[in-house]
Amino acid sequence: MNADPWLADTRTSYDTVAVSYADRLREALAGAPYLRAALALFADSVGASGGGPVADVGCGPGHVTAHLHGLSVDAFGIDLSPVMIDVARRDHPRLRFEVGSMTDLDLPDASVAGLLAFWSLIHVPDEAVPTVFGHFRRVLRPGGPLLLGFHVGDESRLKTQGYGGHPMHVHVHRRRPEQVAAWLRDAGFTVEAHMLTDPDGSVPGAMLFARRQS
Repeated sequence: MNADPWLADTRTSYDTVAVSYADRLREALAGAPYLRAALALFADSVGASGGGPVADVGCGPGHVTAHLHGLSVDAFGIDLSPVMIDVARRDHPRLRFEVGSMTDLDLPDASVAGLLAFWSLIHVPDEAVPTVFGHFRRVLRPGGPLLLGFHVGDESRLKTQGYGGHPMHVHVHRRRPEQVAAWLRDAGFTVEAHMLTDPDGSVPGAMLFARRQS
């Protein structure tokens, strides 16, 4: 696994906050109708493309993976944090979860029917995003759908304390949808749509739908 310092910091930080993070997010989707709608649209797109395994990359405690499974998606989760994966396996024992990095996905070429990265790109520095998107394209089947969620903005900040008051050391990057879309096109994706959430709030979100080109 890549030994870049930001990866090590991210892994250690989320190992530290895993249990508190899971407790906070366990019911988060229940109060997020637009996120649920986006996930339903993604699930429909996977089905329309023929179905098959779907990778939830940066799955955290597995709540989104489980939600997709409830939408009849054959979803499995991958996360950098071993403790987060332990929590996901504890909370969702019938689903598949494994430790891995989006910078070096240990999946065969064209092996997944869809791929989701829901607010898991926020700690990836700009210079590593093309590598990540290259792996996303490699593991997706031609025509397979991709759904990204991320914070919108122009700045990065260092997060030193997180869920439950535990120490963290991760940079949180906010990005413009146009920039993320440009990186995707460069990686061989067709961008189909994007949605803004809470655009007047302090931390707007974006969801971007794309598809691997043949």
